[in-house]
Amino acid sequence: MRFSGLSSHLLSVVIGFAPFANALGQKQIISFTSDPEAFQLAGESISQPQILVSSNEYWGVIRAASDLAKDFGRVTGTNFTLSNGEIGAKPAAYEYRPITRNYTHYSVNDTQYFYGPEYTDPSAVDTLIITGTLGHSKIIDNLVSAGKLDVSEIEGKWESFTTKIIEDPIEGCSKAVVIAGSDPRGTIFGIYDISEQIGVSPWYWWADVPVKQSKEIYVLSDGKVQGSPSVKYRGFFINDEQPGLSGWMQWNYPDTPYGNGYNADFYSNVFELLLRLRANYLWPALWGSMFEIDDPANQPLADAWEIVLGSSHTEPMMRAQNEFGTFYTQEGLGPWAYNLNNKTIDEYFVYGAQRAKPYARNSLWTMGMRGTGDSSIEGLGVEAIVAMLETLVHNQRAIAEDVLEVKATEVPQLWCLYKEVMSYILQGLDIPEDITLLWADDNWGNIRRVPIGNETTRSGGAGVYYHFDYVGDTRNYKWINTIQLEKTAEQMQLAYEYGADRIWIVNIGDLKPLEIPLSHFLDMAYDIEQWGVDSVGNWTLAWATREFGPEHAGAITEIMTRFGMFAARRKFELVEPYVYSVINYNEGDAILGQWQGLADDAQAIYDQLDEAHQPAFFEMVLHPILGGQIVHQVHIGAEKNMVYANQHRNSANDMIAQVLDRFNADGNLTATWDNLLDGKWKNMLDQTHFGYDGYWQQPMRNVLPAMAYVQTAVSAVAGNVGIAVEGLNASIPGDDKYHANSGSTLALPPLDPYGPVTRWFDVFSRGTLNCDWWAETDLPWVKLSQYKGTVGPDNGTDSRVFVSIDWENAPQVINDTVANINFSTGCGRDGFSSWWSKPTVQLPINLRSIPSNFTSGFVESDKHVAIEGPNYQRIYPSPDTAADSEVTYHTLKNYGRTFGGVTLWPQTTPPQTPDSAPALEYDLYLFTNISKANVTLYLSPTQNYLSDKTPLQFAVSLFPAGAEPAEPQVVQFVPESIGADMPAGWARAVGDSIWGLAPGHNTTTTWNVAQEGAYTLRVWGLAPSVIVQKIILDLGGVRPSYLGPPENFLVGRDKAGVYNQTSFVA
Repeated sequence: MRFSGLSSHLLSVVIGFAPFANALGQKQIISFTSDPEAFQLAGESISQPQILVSSNEYWGVIRAASDLAKDFGRVTGTNFTLSNGEIGAKPAAYEYRPITRNYTHYSVNDTQYFYGPEYTDPSAVDTLIITGTLGHSKIIDNLVSAGKLDVSEIEGKWESFTTKIIEDPIEGCSKAVVIAGSDPRGTIFGIYDISEQIGVSPWYWWADVPVKQSKEIYVLSDGKVQGSPSVKYRGFFINDEQPGLSGWMQWNYPDTPYGNGYNADFYSNVFELLLRLRANYLWPALWGSMFEIDDPANQPLADAWEIVLGSSHTEPMMRAQNEFGTFYTQEGLGPWAYNLNNKTIDEYFVYGAQRAKPYARNSLWTMGMRGTGDSSIEGLGVEAIVAMLETLVHNQRAIAEDVLEVKATEVPQLWCLYKEVMSYILQGLDIPEDITLLWADDNWGNIRRVPIGNETTRSGGAGVYYHFDYVGDTRNYKWINTIQLEKTAEQMQLAYEYGADRIWIVNIGDLKPLEIPLSHFLDMAYDIEQWGVDSVGNWTLAWATREFGPEHAGAITEIMTRFGMFAARRKFELVEPYVYSVINYNEGDAILGQWQGLADDAQAIYDQLDEAHQPAFFEMVLHPILGGQIVHQVHIGAEKNMVYANQHRNSANDMIAQVLDRFNADGNLTATWDNLLDGKWKNMLDQTHFGYDGYWQQPMRNVLPAMAYVQTAVSAVAGNVGIAVEGLNASIPGDDKYHANSGSTLALPPLDPYGPVTRWFDVFSRGTLNCDWWAETDLPWVKLSQYKGTVGPDNGTDSRVFVSIDWENAPQVINDTVANINFSTGCGRDGFSSWWSKPTVQLPINLRSIPSNFTSGFVESDKHVAIEGPNYQRIYPSPDTAADSEVTYHTLKNYGRTFGGVTLWPQTTPPQTPDSAPALEYDLYLFTNISKANVTLYLSPTQNYLSDKTPLQFAVSLFPAGAEPAEPQVVQFVPESIGADMPAGWARAVGDSIWGLAPGHNTTTTWNVAQEGAYTLRVWGLAPSVIVQKIILDLGGVRPSYLGPPENFLVGRDKAGVYNQTSFVA
């Protein structure tokens, strides 16, 4: 779909977002025009503006204040100076003692320092901004004591700040803007809030978003108070970073003694991005690196910057995964197996605690243990593993208490319940209450569990480990952005509503290609009330306005909304020639048309942008669109090649040429990326993405899918001209495996007044001669788009002929008939060989109408009814539901694979039954009587997030309108997880982005349709996140496709004979 109504709507509301064009969703306190009550920070006579911090301020706050000083310079051309109020002050110093190179026994070297920015001597008259942290800034504390600064709304709160204009804040200064934080990160977020609002995007370096230039800047008189974030710890995990990020690293940073140069210079850029995105938490790069070892400055630098350092789900006690193999196993100190080597492993944990102790204030400890190399523990039964893990965590906590010299309950800890670890909960694994339960998704963006029962009251709370990148089954996806923000919003809000608000951490892969979903994820975590499930369009609009300005923001929002749906239908790495049908429902061509329209629209915006904005737009918008388009062009082209080759078409070879051209375009697109900005991001997009060939792991080089070449020197045995029809692989004249031997007739799918307006057949060359052809129909009201033509080597193209019905002149009777389309050629026996009968294409025609009293609902065509889930006629209330019940259904717009989704609401609604829940009602008019009519639901690939003990279910009932309702069939569609394994059918569900496409999926119920007439279809989603994307009633006519048939004719919305319905986008 082209979302035709979205663009104009978004453009009309861009003006409404102008107040926070530069501050994504934050209360605006900056203006670029004068106001009587505003306070001026830049312009006119302001020549030496100064920021004041206290000499006893946190080092990280001072450093951030220096960024703000430089940000003003980036915006206005005039840097602020920085002072700590003392004449001749030296830069602030952060003191640390780096570790020695003995990585099994803790020891440190002599003291070293990180030095802060240079100070300028104080000038009260030039002081325009004062910033500091409560209890750690003499200046701020004096303002509070003097009653000039009210901090009652932030004091004692997590990461909160207030920004206000204060009269006479210090002697000699008549007025200044004061940014006061409840803690150091609160102050830092207040500082960067100003930076963002004056025009410096958080992505100014990582995505090359240009700084917006302004000469005059004012602070509005209202000020602001920013409370605590929605989620306490918010951050990302750099993972799966080879070959992309690590390849880029090799070009930009010197190697460390143990691998690529993941050093303090690199992580400074990462830390700054985190803080500018209002995040606070990091899992450092894992593959081939060791954060604390690669550069001994890394760990203290994170603390200095006020970054909360953690370690991934497979790296307990602040030690990198590769440390044990490098310094223990390779040195003969035993395996990573606690049941065999617990003494050594405990010592390993002790070292991690000792190394992290100086930085414990900004540490979040990962507990537990998995097997070697991020795998499950092997060689033990589940009961033994559970007992071992309980002992292990008990020992880890004892180590933490002993080394850190605090109670274990005072040490922030998490246990990531990833993959098989989650199943141990059901086996009785006892986890201390103060440890945060970090639930994981299924690696494909589907929450596997939320807190339930007594888990919701644990002092440690709960969190989510989420994925925008993954390496593993069913296949890697790690090239570029394929994330649908609407899905992220629904799943993360679901987790939040159930209390998973302590930690949100997302696997971000190489970081660089995933700027947009990362920003959205972190903004949700910071303020989910602002950016909940229904605010994705508004968020995208605000993001586009901040990065590219209001002029194109509406169009960019519409483009990215379409991209999110197109990309999320199937990960690019999983697109293969067989996926989209090139014979049924015009699916392949519709997909290509969507991508072409999207690419054209994105290219048009790129061409209109000024040169400064083009690199950022290319990186975040245009490149993933062009890349996604090429992937689909290659694979759908390869599928056409195979179909055409089986039909012996000359054009099979043309498809090879087209696919090769698109494959080379992919390489050129990567080269364009590498050359961008003088090679700034060279190698960042080296990730292979063609050639998986059924295997989950990345190919070592991009490889084309298999194709077939047709010999051109000799004509087909059956003649130089062939015919193929929509819906079949077969061709005539001649024999093939798709139709009866010696058969000369092919049948098109039917036409009727409520179905597609056209069908098609192809006339094509399969020889060495140019041949004229003619076609004629035996019914005058059956029309062809072309009655003659020429095909052959010199013609260059096949002829696609569309068949339609002149319904006004068709017999006004109710019956079924068949039109015959007959063919002849000007090449005699060389056209159609005399060894086979002359070819005939048959068109079944259903002359039918619905009664006048059927005024709303979907009408059967081609022996099926397909319905987009949100297009229900009404919500049927349960007779057992209380009058004041808030339980209803909620439509998720621009969600899923084709249109949207609909789900039970609110998200905390407990599981229901058909007697207690409302139902979605769809009105149908059916012509075909059949004893086994299959109703299949396409449901989002949700997991049993309330545990396998409370599996997700839906219910369906189909019955004649006005009759006694049929007993609902209740279906559990998500099987139970078996041990470490995902539910049966999961791989296809996440690959297809729905439950319901694979034969083994349990989303189909069977009904008896005894006679023609009006019917009522009721569908119950019996829990939130049972999301109905599409419904297909198969009366014997559904043909294979990826997205299912196009939505059927809807009485009251569509006009007979006009509603196109030839594809899902028509």
